[in-house]
Amino acid sequence: MSKIIHYQKTHFITSAPDIRHLPEDEGIEVAFAGRSNAGKSSALNRLTNQRGLAKTSKTPGRTQLINLFKVDENCHIVDLPGYGFAQVPIEMKKKWQKSLGEYLQKRQCLKGLVVLMDIRHPLKDIDQQLVFWAVDQNIPVQILLTKADKLKSGARKAQVLKVREAAVDFGGEVVVDAFSSLKGIGVDILRAKLDTWFAPAFEIDEEFIENIDAE
Repeated sequence: MSKIIHYQKTHFITSAPDIRHLPEDEGIEVAFAGRSNAGKSSALNRLTNQRGLAKTSKTPGRTQLINLFKVDENCHIVDLPGYGFAQVPIEMKKKWQKSLGEYLQKRQCLKGLVVLMDIRHPLKDIDQQLVFWAVDQNIPVQILLTKADKLKSGARKAQVLKVREAAVDFGGEVVVDAFSSLKGIGVDILRAKLDTWFAPAFEIDEEFIENIDAE
């Protein structure tokens, strides 16, 4: 019997400028990444039914640190710095991209990546670079096309299909779905995906309990 994960119990643990300041590299982490103003904070708040868990802002580039949230025992969500905002100073942009790439390439407990893209402007060069990085590390990717409520149903479906076709070129495990924090579109799909990524943490717990019972 699979464990029910209560995402509404998710809480903030710490912020870090780079992976050297994160807690031990253990358990399971799922990271959220996206261009500045792609709706990452809103998605995290909708996922957890907590209005203020991740700070939202009309000013792109607000998330400058790696933010870590605890979902359950040995299960964490990582909110990565927003990227690709033109008005951020170039040195700061380079620093963010370095910490982003370092996290994706070196963090062993990272088991899934959620990449958020505005449904009206998906697959920018830096988005594609991020997905290719993840595929190269054998990390499965869930692309969420955010702000899906901005398009009518027919246009939304057409855009999802177009991005799914383009995503084939990434290789690896990359899936694409529409998402709207405002209307709740795709929230159940996101939770189901996270459930599968976090599941091994609970299988380990069950094996441990069974071994104790057998002794």
